[in-house]
Amino acid sequence: MAALGKIRSKGALLMGIIGLGLFAFIAEEAFRSCESTRNNERQQVGEVLGEKISVNDFQKLFDEYSEVVKMQQGADALNDEQLNQVKDMVWNTFVQTKLIEKEAKELGLRVTDTEMQNVLREGTNPMLLQTPFVNQQTGRFDANALQKFLAEYDAQRTANPQMAQQYETIYKYWTFIEKTLRQQLLAQKYQSLLAHCLLSNPVEAKMAFNEENQESQIQLAAFPYTSIQDDKVKISDSDLKAKYDELKPRFRQYVESRDIKYVDVQVTPSATDRSALQKDFAGYAKDLAAAEDPSTVVRKSSSLVNYLGLPVGKTAFPADIAAKLDSMAVGQTSGVIEDKLDNTLNVIRLISKQQLPDSVQYRQIQVGGASAAAAHKSADSIYAALKAGADFEALAKKYGQTGQKAWMTTQQYQSAPSMDNDTKNYINNLNTMAVNETKNIPLSQGNIIVQVLDRKGMTEKYVAAVIKKNIVFSNDTYSKAYNKFSSFVSANQTAADIEKNAAKSGYRVQEAKDVTTAQHYLANIHGTRDALKWLFDAKQGDVSPMYSCGDNDHLLVAILTKINPVGYRSLDDAQVKDMVKAEVMKDKKAEMLMNKVKGVNSLAAAKAKGAKVAEVNQVTFAAPVFVTLTGASEPALSGAVYATAKGKFSTNPVKGNAGVYMFQVVNKTMRPGKFDDNGMEQKIRQKIMQYAGNFMNELYINAKVVDNRYLFF
Repeated sequence: MAALGKIRSKGALLMGIIGLGLFAFIAEEAFRSCESTRNNERQQVGEVLGEKISVNDFQKLFDEYSEVVKMQQGADALNDEQLNQVKDMVWNTFVQTKLIEKEAKELGLRVTDTEMQNVLREGTNPMLLQTPFVNQQTGRFDANALQKFLAEYDAQRTANPQMAQQYETIYKYWTFIEKTLRQQLLAQKYQSLLAHCLLSNPVEAKMAFNEENQESQIQLAAFPYTSIQDDKVKISDSDLKAKYDELKPRFRQYVESRDIKYVDVQVTPSATDRSALQKDFAGYAKDLAAAEDPSTVVRKSSSLVNYLGLPVGKTAFPADIAAKLDSMAVGQTSGVIEDKLDNTLNVIRLISKQQLPDSVQYRQIQVGGASAAAAHKSADSIYAALKAGADFEALAKKYGQTGQKAWMTTQQYQSAPSMDNDTKNYINNLNTMAVNETKNIPLSQGNIIVQVLDRKGMTEKYVAAVIKKNIVFSNDTYSKAYNKFSSFVSANQTAADIEKNAAKSGYRVQEAKDVTTAQHYLANIHGTRDALKWLFDAKQGDVSPMYSCGDNDHLLVAILTKINPVGYRSLDDAQVKDMVKAEVMKDKKAEMLMNKVKGVNSLAAAKAKGAKVAEVNQVTFAAPVFVTLTGASEPALSGAVYATAKGKFSTNPVKGNAGVYMFQVVNKTMRPGKFDDNGMEQKIRQKIMQYAGNFMNELYINAKVVDNRYLFF
């Protein structure tokens, strides 16, 4: 009881301690929750209509698109530019799909399975023509070939690994095409619905026909704005403000952008570096000329061009190398050649040159066994049976293969990074075998029975060993450039100091305006993702760290000079002010010139006022006339001419983009051709479809799209 009393006497204190403990617990959980939320946000590549896409989901889409592009191009890998194009394609497709799906759902639009089947049966959609299921005779997609492939897919997945991999690749490609086709059809439905909200009619068609085909011949009197010096025009702040208010919609900014100043140092090879590389290449040329097998020399040199030892077409070589092959004799080794376009030194040895087919049709039976000897024995039996007249496909099926016809093209192998002896032997045989010839080709692990069925596209092929290397700077040259620039950055920590002292140190301050998160590079320099991440986390006036970037040949420091938020750019913005001032200048000069020509009622009077006069033909309402006297396209002039009768002089001067104009209509004629009501209405509808295609920009603006790709890719 005493203990209970003691506890009760300390009740307030205990409640306080318990309260603090509970608060700490709740605060800790809240902190963890906030931290978890922040971590999740940091993993978001972007957002559309409130729906986020994580870096993992984006990566899956990117990998899928990359494989499709590689398959379409027959490439094993994509370069940086191609990878960036894929990233943009994935992002744009994701955004467009989400925008269309929302609109379509609200309108009840969808793509049914029946519609998909109809498209497959028609077989004319351009996407379907990119698949392997195209009938070569009709040039149309073959739905039966697709169904046959899908039926075989499950069975072939358990076949030999090579066939299973081929089927898996084609299956993934087809599922991508099918998904993309559904998205495309839904977008077309939505666009078509919008287009049908805008109608054409016979009256509009007749007007459009006349606007396109009525040609006017005029005598033009031009008063260029350049005839008035800028310093003769007085522009007040109120003039700028009034024009800014008039043009304000032009200056709306839908995404945040940032302006920078930067110093970029590109490290280049010194004279000493070049001399050392020339010496190396003299040795390469000597070794290449003497080598029985050039592959070792090429490999040790780290050449940019692989040596396969197979006859390949010119397209397998860089353009500068290909241009020299025909002028070389077989067995010749060139001297050291510098190519300034790609900044390389080169040595070429032409080993052989011969006419070979670009494409070979063949069929084959792969023969394996418990050992190489067992495989050779089985292959001999198969070969003997074929020579005795056995059916090729029947024998192939006996050994679990199809024996189907296939094509091998030079493009399929000539860009390979390397080639083992078995593959080289196999390709050489296919290239040199006669039509209907059958061969038993022994390989290290078995045999392949091959029969050539057709040869097409006889072309010159070359076996050439090429040593091509970039003219690069040495580590010593880089260190000197790095240390010098690092010292400059350390000594100039503020934006003002960098701008003031850059030229003294031999550097140049440059500008880049309106950088957005959608850009892959800062200042068009590769490898600047870290700099982009810094830029969109920095405050105005901040100076970045020094970055090593590019292809390890650039040094960069940047200054954030301005943040341009979403909204309307103000008149204080230098770019906006320049645009507004140019428009005010044009208005003022036009007013001065129009006052000057008051009362002018003939070409002679206009010429007396200082006009430049010239004849202009084929002026139509449908296209802006280009005036050579002022070097500008003038839509307003086209409209005024169309509205003026033959023989009349325009007493009302026309204010154009580059001057003020008056004119005499000399003649009006119609182009040959008969008015086709239905054809013209169809043409108008096609234009309407194009206009309706602009809907995506409006949807994008309203979708509150957030693009954070720069953080990850």
